[in-house]
Amino acid sequence: MKTFRLFSDTLKVAGAALLFATSLTAHSQEVVNFGVQPSTQPIYIAREAGLLDPIEKKYNVQIKFQSFAYGAPQNQALAAGAIELSSAGMGPAIVAASRLPAQLLGISILEQTAIIVPIDSPIKTVADLKGANIAFPGRGSQQYPLLLKALADNGLTESDVTLFKTNGSNVPGLVGQGNVDAGIVWDPHVSNALASGDARVLIKAEEILPLKAGHYIGNGVYGRTDFIKANPELTEDILVAIIEAIQIVIDDPNRAIAMWSESLGFPEEVVRFSIEQGISVYNTDIVPTKETIDAYTVFLKEAGILQADDNPNLATDIAKAAYARAMK
Repeated sequence: MKTFRLFSDTLKVAGAALLFATSLTAHSQEVVNFGVQPSTQPIYIAREAGLLDPIEKKYNVQIKFQSFAYGAPQNQALAAGAIELSSAGMGPAIVAASRLPAQLLGISILEQTAIIVPIDSPIKTVADLKGANIAFPGRGSQQYPLLLKALADNGLTESDVTLFKTNGSNVPGLVGQGNVDAGIVWDPHVSNALASGDARVLIKAEEILPLKAGHYIGNGVYGRTDFIKANPELTEDILVAIIEAIQIVIDDPNRAIAMWSESLGFPEEVVRFSIEQGISVYNTDIVPTKETIDAYTVFLKEAGILQADDNPNLATDIAKAAYARAMK
């Protein structure tokens, strides 16, 4: 979910793609394609709770989910106009808002990343990782600079460990079976590892880089600029639904867990670990403030994931309006 290196052909697709037909008409039902990933994203709760139904009726649209395994193909689809709105890891969201004709709309999930170790590992602190074999999703992922920062904060460098690149879905098994000493990965893979009983969290992202309300920023909602500008009221209503979905997660986590389990096909115990252990954290204030995003952008630039002239476009006013309405 969090690997998001964009190749040059993505930008070529963006340049060649025809713009999405601007304003939605009331004469025929239009499809709004919303990119999602199989994780505990609030938009699934909005769908399961019926919060999108009145929006679809009001604008005579169908909000259709298009599922992606991780951020790169999701951003390619956004660039090509195959999706109009998207929910993905904050790394892909910031890359899209910086390099594509897109805007960041909100921060929908906090946390989501952790370093995990085998349940019986003698490793108790990050400093104990010296000499360790660590599974990670690659140097193009936001997990890579998070790992380096965690090491640096404890007097270690990359040369003090051995990194093993693998798919995020492989990390829980590698750690649980003791094939590596540790792994850094995102949710739901973290929760899968914890639910298996074979792994435990060594350190969460909030202890490495707290950016909002004492947490790391894990997931963003973003969309094509042409769509947002042509349909600001629809976009705002969808954000309101997402905020109301987050409120359900906060007020009635058992209901939310059941909804996610049903819609994603995840075992309830895996989703429960994610929520109850604070692997994924939810806050109704989804507004992407300049201070928070600037700090995160600097982090990605220092990691070489963003270039010096990459600066994300923010749709802060829409997020603020949605938050004000949802909190009335």
